[in-house]
Amino acid sequence: MLNKIPAFIRQYTMVEPGDTVICAVSGGADSIALLFSLYLLRDKLKINLQAAHFNHGLRGTESDRDEAFVREFCERYDIVLHVGSGQVVSGKKGLEAAAREARYAFFRTLPGKIATAHTADDNAETVLMHLIRGTGLKGLGGITPVSGQLIRPMLSVTREEVLSFLREYALSCVEDSSNAGDQFLRNRLRHSVLPLLRQENPGVSQSISATALQLRQDEAYLQFLVPEELPEIPVLRQMPSALRSRALSRFLAQNGLPECQREHIALLEQIVFSGNPSASVRLPGGLVVRRCYEKLEMGRDLPELQECILPVPANMEIPSLGIQVCTRQAESLWSEKNRFCVSVKGSLRIRSRRTGDTMALPGGSKSLKKLLINKKIPAHLRSQIPVLEDDDGIVGVYGFGADRRRIAKDFPCVEICFTENSH
Repeated sequence: MLNKIPAFIRQYTMVEPGDTVICAVSGGADSIALLFSLYLLRDKLKINLQAAHFNHGLRGTESDRDEAFVREFCERYDIVLHVGSGQVVSGKKGLEAAAREARYAFFRTLPGKIATAHTADDNAETVLMHLIRGTGLKGLGGITPVSGQLIRPMLSVTREEVLSFLREYALSCVEDSSNAGDQFLRNRLRHSVLPLLRQENPGVSQSISATALQLRQDEAYLQFLVPEELPEIPVLRQMPSALRSRALSRFLAQNGLPECQREHIALLEQIVFSGNPSASVRLPGGLVVRRCYEKLEMGRDLPELQECILPVPANMEIPSLGIQVCTRQAESLWSEKNRFCVSVKGSLRIRSRRTGDTMALPGGSKSLKKLLINKKIPAHLRSQIPVLEDDDGIVGVYGFGADRRRIAKDFPCVEICFTENSH
């Protein structure tokens, strides 16, 4: 172990001289072995060694016993110890996941690199768990050696090597009674599946862990090839499937869906290859991915504009488009795309488009639906385009100007102006 650990640390550049390394210690065999190994190696590695223990309080007096054991061990070797505790409540992913999240939340508050005692056996179990649940190359990569401030120096060390090390240095440890049961999948793999695999290959844990570390490198290279910005649809269609799926996964993570699943990628693949330039799919959390012709965009469903009276004068914000519409009694005659004057009959109203809406433009009368499509207005924004009408019908539409039959020729008339918000 005293040769394997520094070699693994160097391979993944886990620490630099002068680093503070805080060893996460439960009191179990693996964490005691890591803490004492780093204690013996601290001068060689030129690190400031400390320890951390989190009391989940899930096993009553046994949890307190573990904390007391870790305190006594650290006092014996004059190792600075950080102790945290908290109420752990089972969430959607179960009690084990909730306990892990509470533990790591405590670790993130500490000033240094956090070393955890995951071994090659833990890595093998993790890979098997991912295989059972279904996974890709990332999942087959198992436990990452370095993740931010987290380092795992023992991923090349087996459980047998840990126990041999403890015997050699006459080190005691505590045993978590929950490890003896089969409540958790990891325990069932450890107690029933891996012993069968060891009958075929006694070094199966090391073999699986080494394979996982190699696959992790392959995954890192594929991620390196993925463009930082999502390409347009024609480029996505030409990309190799392995890169396209990773590009889509990164796109989802960058836009609010960090826990991307295989079915989410499959849905995005469908709209990438769809013939519909306005195809869309709905994802968890109210998120929507839309084809906007040659691009994919992610957002949320937008409600239609609520029909309302538009007074004169008035200033009305339309946040979804980043514009405002202003009305006033005209002092000059205008006839531009987003500034025009009309003679209003009755009340002036603003609303979303409706089936059958048409406009008379210089080129003739056309349906508003066709005008929006020809202008390549994304489907999800079409319900946001302001349509202005009075008692005689449509007077104008944002982006298209006034209906030519309603353009004011003299005063009095109303000036309507659409402007982009400055903020």
